[in-house]
Amino acid sequence: MLEKVASLSIRFKTFVIVLWLIISLAGAFSSADLSRHLTTSLYIPGSGSQQAEEILNKNFHEKSEGLVTIIDKFGTLTKDEITARKALTTSAVSVALDGHIVQQQALAGTLFTVVATNSSLTQAAEFIEPLRAELRARGLRSALVSGPPAIYRDVRPVLASDLHRGELIAIALALLLLVLALGFSWSVAIPLIYAGAVITAVLGVIAIIAHSFTMVLYIPNIVELIGFGLSVDYSLLAVHRFRQELRKNPSALREDLIVETMRTAGKTILISSATVALALTTLLFFPIPFIQSLGIAGVLVPIAAALVSLTLLPALLYILGGKSTEQKKFEGFLSRSNASSKLVGKLSTLILTRPKLVFFSTLLLLMSLAAPLVSLQVTPTSLTALPPQLESSKAMTYLTSRAGEAIITPIAVIVDLGEAGAAQNLVNASARVRLATRISADPEVLSVAQGEGTPYVDSSARFYRLFIFGKHDVGSNQMRDLVNKVRTSYLPHAQFQDGFHFYVGGAPAQGVDLVKKIQRTAPLIFTLAILIIGLVLGRAFRSLLIPVKAIVLDLISISVAVGLLVIFFKNGLGAALFGTYQLPQLEVWSLLFLIVILFGISMDYEVFIVSRMREAWLDGAPNESAVIDGFARTIRVVTTAAAIFIVAVSGFIFGHFAGLQELGVGLVFAILVDATLIRLLLLPSAMILLGNANWWLPNRKPRYLHR
Repeated sequence: MLEKVASLSIRFKTFVIVLWLIISLAGAFSSADLSRHLTTSLYIPGSGSQQAEEILNKNFHEKSEGLVTIIDKFGTLTKDEITARKALTTSAVSVALDGHIVQQQALAGTLFTVVATNSSLTQAAEFIEPLRAELRARGLRSALVSGPPAIYRDVRPVLASDLHRGELIAIALALLLLVLALGFSWSVAIPLIYAGAVITAVLGVIAIIAHSFTMVLYIPNIVELIGFGLSVDYSLLAVHRFRQELRKNPSALREDLIVETMRTAGKTILISSATVALALTTLLFFPIPFIQSLGIAGVLVPIAAALVSLTLLPALLYILGGKSTEQKKFEGFLSRSNASSKLVGKLSTLILTRPKLVFFSTLLLLMSLAAPLVSLQVTPTSLTALPPQLESSKAMTYLTSRAGEAIITPIAVIVDLGEAGAAQNLVNASARVRLATRISADPEVLSVAQGEGTPYVDSSARFYRLFIFGKHDVGSNQMRDLVNKVRTSYLPHAQFQDGFHFYVGGAPAQGVDLVKKIQRTAPLIFTLAILIIGLVLGRAFRSLLIPVKAIVLDLISISVAVGLLVIFFKNGLGAALFGTYQLPQLEVWSLLFLIVILFGISMDYEVFIVSRMREAWLDGAPNESAVIDGFARTIRVVTTAAAIFIVAVSGFIFGHFAGLQELGVGLVFAILVDATLIRLLLLPSAMILLGNANWWLPNRKPRYLHR
């Protein structure tokens, strides 16, 4: 099948190239304004926070994500001057925003104004700059605008800048490594063309999906940098294998050599892309649109890579790949024979002669790197970890030192009294005041906003609404504990009339619900994914033990990655080396995405190496010889691909957002460890120790018995 597709691609190469050019241009054009359709909205269907949000939308005509906070630092003023300042702020809000003020309080020389709107996050963000202009026009030049819409408005250009810088770093360093690997030849262009086709096609599809489905703001960064790394992996493997075939049969027809390359390397790429796609598919099963959008974007990358491999790659090899051997000055280090590498020879000898020492010493080192995993803590978001130059970030910093970070993301409590007019009942009104007083006394609470009229009672007088402003940010342990205390202690003991129900919403409650939902669903989802991937690998390699070993090695790799993340971010090593944030918790979305993408990429390298080992074994070599032969033939291309993948995602590290920094550091050091300690030492030594059991499948006669 692969051979026929490759032949057709070569025969109609002009058509294939023009088709992919059209797809790439269409994708680039349709995704030009993609960021306008992306969001940071976080809602969890079926959760208590989502029920509260639905009541807030329907009965109070507001959205939690549309809350805008204005911080006006006025210093020392008289009471009349403060009143006048409040009026100016209210006037600016009425002109610029379609919303109403839910709290306005002067505290410690600062006027805090919280404005609620019924606009979505992206809609409310469009009013932030007009609001800032209105405040300045009224002489309130010290006023700072923050809140989710302002943060969204401010971070979009920074994310775009981070993406542009990451692209430049990735392309420049990858090009340098490709030249070192492949020499001065036209074949260097193949990985870049391949990556361009994959990335533009995926972004084009995402631009269409984003019109009707929640897609997270970080998606372009993830698709472009990870898509680039994955594309280079696959294309480099194919170019390297084509060169080997060309050296082996220099007089053969180029088309025949490409067909043979696709039969071997092409099959490996398809198995690998299927494995990566299956790993990322797990994100689609989390009942959280925010996480599902990451899964959609992630799955599209290996699918697009597989399509490019089947169609465009053979045509590119035919046009550009054959010219790689025509260079006589420098052909790249991948062109050297296996025997010429002293390092590969020494490693092969060490693995072959002392496999137990290599295996157990490497395993001990990996376990020590993974040990910090036990102190892992997660957070739904690191809202305070923002670029310091942003206005919304300056407001956050100011709040941190004076009023607590949570003033821009309060807990929203909705009390359903059961019938219209019940909010005017004196018993319920007294219970509301007592509840607010009790909650206000909590040491983690800054203040509670409540009242007997708008905006705290809906138009039917059936619902009460209270805002609880905490002292810590939305992702902190203190805020999580406060949300749980409100749900399990304060509200159940409120003394409203019988039949009342309560709902706790707002960003803090959404964060708590997010983490709980992930913790409940992740074990089952990941277990099913591992079983499916194990079956796919077992079918591909005709072995029972190889997929088990591959999964165990990947789990070790993931454990090391998480352990290193704790060292870099919680213990501060990343801040010392790269200037990253130092945070007590890791963002849960970043950790989740890191696990699945690392599982796929690690399996990539496993498939690359073991496929070549199996080829040698099928050709009649004993297990030890097959392992060493496959190891020697693939290790340079795997380490080169890993190096290029590392430089492709390293741009994340130097970005301005904690979640992307965590993803970058995790991928860089996890791939570094995986491509060296695990693939150079642990994998081949394990296969030497397992012997012929590597290739055993129930009800099949062992290969070595009937050779």
